[in-house]
Amino acid sequence: MLAWPIFIEIFLQTLLGTVDTIMVSRISDDAVAVVGISNQLFGALTTLFTTLAGGAGILIAQRLGSGRSEEARTIAIMGVTSSSILGFGVSLLMFLYSDPTARLLHISEELLPLAHVYLTYVGGGLFLVGMTVALGSAIRNTGNTRGPMYTGVAVNIIHIALNYLLIFGVLGLPELGLAGIAVSNMISRLLGVFILLYLFIRSFERTVRLRDFRIFNRRLFGEIVRISWPLGLNSSSWVLSQLVIYSFMAILGAKELAARTYLNTLESFCFTLGYAVAMAGQIQLAHLFGARQMQEVYQGAYRTLYIGLVIVGANVLLLFVFGRTLLGFFTEDEAIISIGVSLLALNLLLQPCKMLNMAMGNSLNAIGDTRYTMYVSICSMSLIGVGCSYFLGISAGWGLTGIYCCMIADEATRGLLVLRRWRKRKVLSEAERRMDEETPGLAVKRGRALFVES
Repeated sequence: MLAWPIFIEIFLQTLLGTVDTIMVSRISDDAVAVVGISNQLFGALTTLFTTLAGGAGILIAQRLGSGRSEEARTIAIMGVTSSSILGFGVSLLMFLYSDPTARLLHISEELLPLAHVYLTYVGGGLFLVGMTVALGSAIRNTGNTRGPMYTGVAVNIIHIALNYLLIFGVLGLPELGLAGIAVSNMISRLLGVFILLYLFIRSFERTVRLRDFRIFNRRLFGEIVRISWPLGLNSSSWVLSQLVIYSFMAILGAKELAARTYLNTLESFCFTLGYAVAMAGQIQLAHLFGARQMQEVYQGAYRTLYIGLVIVGANVLLLFVFGRTLLGFFTEDEAIISIGVSLLALNLLLQPCKMLNMAMGNSLNAIGDTRYTMYVSICSMSLIGVGCSYFLGISAGWGLTGIYCCMIADEATRGLLVLRRWRKRKVLSEAERRMDEETPGLAVKRGRALFVES
């Protein structure tokens, strides 16, 4: 019940990315390369102002699970406010320094005019992404996963329609090309923020007022920071490693970069439903952890993993069988298609390893064990993901195949380490010991009832 609306929401976001890629491919393969590497940068920047929202979301679910709804409300407000402030700062930097950023990404000289347009205007609207993620995270962790889903449906329909109208100049509108995507992004994201804000202010027992966004509770904010900063470093390390790897692909050439962008779009369908299950599992486990149902928490992580592996396995097999045909929808360049097809077999290993990370990593995050996943991620992604990718992909001349092998090794290493951590039950055992020293009160019963109701 929690997972399917998350899946629909993420699926629509993925579909939007696919439609964007298809429409941009009608402009040129060069435009696709610019969009691909720019979106990796945007993903890295987004983690900077969604970090607090992610930590706040876990604490919201735990507080609701233990029956402390007023604290959950305060945490949600501070999470949204903090993420929004950081978002505005990032957007301003992107708007003012788009050209130096493009050069840092090793974007070739012939692509710089396109990169200027996309980085300046899409990057300048990133604050709307920060607000959307923060509001959506708070709403979902109350148990309402349908609201963000319906919002996603409306936003994606509007965005696709505006893309078509503005990129190609339909119905007498100016033909803006790549700039049309920037305008479309801004309008559709702004609409999404208004809808989510309406849902957010009604998500708690006491309605959120405009003046409430001035609330600041030092103790609760300290809890948000303590659980968030490892999450932020974890997410930032992953996205930044992907950004660096994309820059390695840019060194290989525009065709390799375009092939990876197309294949990345297709790969996203393989783990979308699995990721939805992992996120739903995190919400459920955080509620149960707050309600002190430790055995149910422990077993629930494995249930999440098994379901996710079955779904991801089925999806990646379909991609392996029909990959060449699907790549043909994006480009007619046979060289690009051949590069993409050569990586499909490796994808059979990559995606299940990602699912292992998502299921077990999110389970550790749900119970507040965020530092361990951070340490594992930083070490593995730096040494294996980035370091080995450069050595095999660039220095040794293996190209994209070498980079993919290193990505698989990185995901597998992290997945096995977080699985080992979960099996040791360190945090759960400590919580169980504290339970033995306390007398279960009414809040636990209320927490369990709240979770069942939500």
